[in-house]
Amino acid sequence: MTDQTEATVQTVSPDQTAPHDPLAHLLSVLDLQYLGAETGEDVYSGASVHQPNGRVYGGQVLAQALLAAGATVDRGRLPHSLHGYFLRAGDIQQPVDFAVERLRDGRSFSARRTHAYQSGSAILSMIASFQELQEGVEHSSAMPDVPAPDEVRSAQEELGAIDHPVADFWSRQSAFDVRHVEGSLYLGPRGEQTDRQCVWMRARGEVPADQLMHRALLMYACDQIMLEPVLRKGGNSWMTPGLSVASLDHAMWWHRDVHVDEWLLFVQGSPSAQGGRGLGTAEVFTQEGVLVASVAQEGMVRVP
Repeated sequence: MTDQTEATVQTVSPDQTAPHDPLAHLLSVLDLQYLGAETGEDVYSGASVHQPNGRVYGGQVLAQALLAAGATVDRGRLPHSLHGYFLRAGDIQQPVDFAVERLRDGRSFSARRTHAYQSGSAILSMIASFQELQEGVEHSSAMPDVPAPDEVRSAQEELGAIDHPVADFWSRQSAFDVRHVEGSLYLGPRGEQTDRQCVWMRARGEVPADQLMHRALLMYACDQIMLEPVLRKGGNSWMTPGLSVASLDHAMWWHRDVHVDEWLLFVQGSPSAQGGRGLGTAEVFTQEGVLVASVAQEGMVRVP
């Protein structure tokens, strides 16, 4: 993170063209600026990546909130769990401020609460727990047998030739290479109405060897696909007329070190949808079959 007394935040306008290097741009957005030099408070500020709808991307503000919390914790302690609530839509034209509360520092664990603000109103509330590396009981789920990432079509291949702001955002502006094993929901629904899907994902470039950053980037990346099993089960897609989707809360557990610049498989499901809400889950595996994280997200999913 950049340690400066005063923050000069560069926001991205909704009509800005795609950055030349999307991953480098994302890493610059995640480089928060410290605002507490004079007061001693744990306060940080950050910019936002471009989104066609002009709203702050939920995965971005979660990743920034985690990085702000991590800046107040001993570097030997890494996040193992996080729970966050999206409270209001954010505006990419405004900087986002992050206030961190140091809840506890024990012998092995540290707990932090982070609130993200714009114009004096909270847009996110998050609590995260950090732990020193320790030994203990070991077991994990097994990864299913799926086609390798080089056998699956990427979003760039599927959407790259389409002249549309949303297609451009999902393909050329994306910092991650996303590949749906069963076919994507970008352009229409799939034939089988199932709540199961598998997605390969990898950063489009090398990420610095900072495990806190890799864990934050994993959270950033997964937010874009977490509610897709809800859409798939209902026979819908991102192109369903009148579709309204918004993340309500997000939970993540990191089990082992993760490297987002290597291929990761998201094995997803949706155990329930009701009341205009749907729950999406995911287990995240390395290409070698090691379980590195588990994720859950509930979102508003409304279809006319």
